[in-house]
Amino acid sequence: MGNNPLGTFLPLILLVVVFYFLLIRPQRKRQQEQIQMQNSLTPGVRVMTTTGLFATVVALEDDDVVLELAPGVETRWVKAAIGRVLTPVDEVTSGEAEGTVAESSDTGNGDDTSTKQS
Repeated sequence: MGNNPLGTFLPLILLVVVFYFLLIRPQRKRQQEQIQMQNSLTPGVRVMTTTGLFATVVALEDDDVVLELAPGVETRWVKAAIGRVLTPVDEVTSGEAEGTVAESSDTGNGDDTSTKQS
């Protein structure tokens, strides 16, 4: 009975292939998407930094980004500190919010079935 060198290294090779497809490749893809997002920044865009700070991009200078935290308050950050670009969300007006509350079902018996527990 001879030991086949391929048979002894096959589990190790399979382990490396599995690690590549499950860990290394998705991480590289995320890094490339992050770099692409950071390079596509333009003034006026709302962003969140990796530390959770919300701001608006005012200017871009090489690898730096000038962010406006509040009116008149500007800070300089590196592009790598930008965690994500925030997309504006359509805010619900107060009239629409009241309309959805008024449409809720009422039994008319004075009991609130939504708060009763079975």
